[in-house]
Amino acid sequence: MSRLPVVLVPACNRMLGQHPFHVAGQKYVDAVRLAGALPLVVPSAHHDEIDALLDLADGVLLSGSPSNVHPSRFGEDVHDPSLPLDPVRDDWTLPLIPLALARGLPLFAICRGFQEVNVALGGSLHQAVQTLPGHLDHRALAVLPVATQYGPAHRVAIRPGGLFERLFDGEGIDGFEVNSLHGQGVNRLADGLRIEALAPDGLVEAFSVTDTPGFGLGVQWHPEWQAAHNPVSMTLLRAFGAACQEYRDTHRPPSR
Repeated sequence: MSRLPVVLVPACNRMLGQHPFHVAGQKYVDAVRLAGALPLVVPSAHHDEIDALLDLADGVLLSGSPSNVHPSRFGEDVHDPSLPLDPVRDDWTLPLIPLALARGLPLFAICRGFQEVNVALGGSLHQAVQTLPGHLDHRALAVLPVATQYGPAHRVAIRPGGLFERLFDGEGIDGFEVNSLHGQGVNRLADGLRIEALAPDGLVEAFSVTDTPGFGLGVQWHPEWQAAHNPVSMTLLRAFGAACQEYRDTHRPPSR
């Protein structure tokens, strides 16, 4: 049996009591396993450690988080100081993203991770989508039960001619319902990203990375939530897992 491909899952940074901790949501780790890969949670890294970490990897999964990308990373001041930030994560995941993509490492980015990719490649974000004329409020109320927060919120429409069309064409799907738990969203889409799906208000809900020799996909919703029971989520995870296996076989073939 060949070894499982290794997927890096960058951790977030939290204070628990008076001590700093590196944390990663279990649902993201479980999603990597559903993709047929071995999750490796990585704490914050120094810049001179990033290449060594990528040498270990057959893929990268950028998770969602309560925290936002710091607006200074796309040239803006903080709109709402009450919202959580994680500048330590920003400091190493933003440089990691272009390095991973340049290697052709498969990359799957979810919610905050989706926003990180856009910013890392030169794009910008709306800090409060709900304040924009003609836009939905894409947030979920924290007081609701978690199953309600992560329940279907709106439909996304697949843009023709891209990765999503190839992934879902055999299933006859041109759109599907997704959950929605974000306040920020794509403003200026970075060069090298292709829109894969849009929300009813025109907000970008998914993009693929065209400027990479490998698999690069970002989604604004949370496909990891109860992924094993969601056919759309499993289609995405299987595609990511297959790309990680191909990367492993190409770059680390088994010794004879």
